[in-house]
Amino acid sequence: MIKKLTIFGVGLIGGSLAMALKKANYCETVIGCSRNIEGLEKAKQLGVIDDYTLDPVAAVKGADIVLLAVPMGAMGTVLQSVKGHIEANTIVTDAGSAKASVVAAARSVFGEIPPFFVPAHPIAGREKSGVEAAIVDLYVDHKVIVTPLPETDAAAEQRVIKMWQAAGADVESMDVEKHDQVLAATSHLPHVLAYSLVDTLSHSEVSDAIFRYAAGGFRDFTRIASSDPVMWRDICLENRNAILQSLEAFQVNLQVLHQQVSDADSNGIMDTFTHAKAVRDDYMKSQS
Repeated sequence: MIKKLTIFGVGLIGGSLAMALKKANYCETVIGCSRNIEGLEKAKQLGVIDDYTLDPVAAVKGADIVLLAVPMGAMGTVLQSVKGHIEANTIVTDAGSAKASVVAAARSVFGEIPPFFVPAHPIAGREKSGVEAAIVDLYVDHKVIVTPLPETDAAAEQRVIKMWQAAGADVESMDVEKHDQVLAATSHLPHVLAYSLVDTLSHSEVSDAIFRYAAGGFRDFTRIASSDPVMWRDICLENRNAILQSLEAFQVNLQVLHQQVSDADSNGIMDTFTHAKAVRDDYMKSQS
């Protein structure tokens, strides 16, 4: 049970967690904190949070758990604002999509990784953003990855795990570097490709016709290009090495396919498409 949960950045991720914990009667009070008073007022109006403050020090006072659900580029700033004001029994965790940069920010601010710091990443989201997009079941049957470090207190890690489980999530542990490599391939790369495809087509001489006649396949493939550009810009910058590795691997395979089409290589194209279909079909079966 959490008596006081403080959320920095009450948007889709933080707001959905607050709603889920309230529904599960796992949290007594949720306090929001950010520089955007309009967003905080909306969150309180919607009943997502119980109260809010613009003062980071006041926000963390008496908190059992502090969640950083801010853009990747703001993690260090928030940690700096509460340095020296985190109480002995307070746990700090985050929801960042790239863990190495969050760990680096914590180490830079505190000089070392504090035992109370538990890096984590909920693998759930929508193309919509903001507290209005928050939904109570966002984390049900979705994975949350915790990436504890050698310095992380085991009891603190368990409290964070139980919090996400109370929200309906399936929690797993993973090494920081492996997390960033896996997420670069499964999440970051698809978003980069979706943004790039829409941008490419928008500059076509026949872009009006392209978007006029685009059908379901286009909508399905590009849905995630409606995600928050600020968040995804930060992810590209903070996890750029792993994303570059995934982009380079994709470019190699894309060049192979380019050559197959150029050569009218029917067998090659068929092999590529058949293999891809089989892999995705197996993945979908494993999800059912």
